[in-house]
Amino acid sequence: MSENSFKTGVSCIVMDSKDNVATLLCDVKAGENLSFNLNGISHNIIVQQDVKFCHKVAIRPVKKGERIIKYGESIGAATEGIDEGEHVHVHNIEGIRGRGDQKAGSRRDSNDII
Repeated sequence: MSENSFKTGVSCIVMDSKDNVATLLCDVKAGENLSFNLNGISHNIIVQQDVKFCHKVAIRPVKKGERIIKYGESIGAATEGIDEGEHVHVHNIEGIRGRGDQKAGSRRDSNDII
């Protein structure tokens, strides 16, 4: 498969109907349109920032504290609200795997007493 096949065809991956991010298969620039199909339905979003290959972009608005879902699995929680088309990476998500304070979907905020 040639490198150009990604740039002229598929530009991102959304694997599961629970996903709230797309994983990029090429670098994209702010203002570019991303298209993907999910459950037979075409979707389009406008990328808000320049985003690098293999990074993630929100495919719908994500609220602060909401789980980030990639390939049907939780990969972290949003540390701030994330708009559709925004870059999703370490600057706006936190890892939650293996954290006892994150069991059963609960989230502590900065006011909780430990």
